[in-house]
This record gives sequence, C-alpha cells and structure tokens, in this order.
Amino acid sequence: MNKKWAPYILIAVLLIAVIVINQLRKNDEPAPKPKTTTTKPKDPASNKTDRDKGFDRRISYLEYSNHAKCRMQCRKISQVEVEEIMQDGKINYNKSDLQNARCPRYAVEGVTKDDQRVRIVYAQCNESTTVVTVIDLETDFQCSCPGDDNKYKNKK
Repeated sequence: MNKKWAPYILIAVLLIAVIVINQLRKNDEPAPKPKTTTTKPKDPASNKTDRDKGFDRRISYLEYSNHAKCRMQCRKISQVEVEEIMQDGKINYNKSDLQNARCPRYAVEGVTKDDQRVRIVYAQCNESTTVVTVIDLETDFQCSCPGDDNKYKNKK
C-alpha cells in the first residue's frame, strides 16, 4: 500500500467513527417531553388589558350609557340579552366604526331569546366597553331618549 493514501484512509475511518458515535448517542437520549405552557387568565380588574386586537367579548368590562339604558327600557331588551348578544352575536362591520378617534365601535347583531333581531353598538376602550345604543331591527319603537332630537340639529 502506498504511503500517500494513508492520511485519506485515516480521515475516512475517523469520519465513520464520528457518524457511528452520533447515531449511538441519539438512540440513548430519552424522547423529549412535550412542551406544555400554562397561562393564567387575565384579571378583569387589571389595567394592563390590551384590547386593540379585536372585539373583546368579556362582559366583566361592560358599562351602559344613559342613552342605551333608555333604549333598552323602551325596546324591552334586558341586560342579560345585551350580554348574550355581546358574547354570541355577529359583528356587522358595515355598521361598525373601528376607526373612531376615542374608542372603536362595534355593531353586533343577533337574536334575543324572545326572538327580537337586534343590533347593539359597543364602544370598546381599553378600560371598559360601553353599550352606546340598542336597536331593534324589525320593530320601530317610538322612544324619547335624551339626545334623540338633537342628533341632526346642527346639520343643514
């Protein structure tokens, strides 16, 4: 055998030895444990709530404007029904105002337990969600709520 081939043969033998050792190590390692993450639910009273990622359907932040309370009473829609629509209703993006300067406004529609088709407008700020108004989509109730008559007063 020629001496000039000896270094190449030595390198080949070492390379094969490294590959065999690595294969044996992989077989000896235990299977990796599945990764589990636990996340604690956010505290509703926490001020660190980031609600800029879409409509937050948690009712723990819900407040009612005087106008909404008046409309609810006039249209016979309860707080329970408002909360159910908030959690299960469908957002009507054509009637929503997500670019509102103060807080995005979501128009959420659904059917109450007594078969009223309603649209409820929620203004969602970081610290709370306010029910702005409650609309019955099928029946035209004659309500006299504060602010109804002044809506178009300055527009000519």
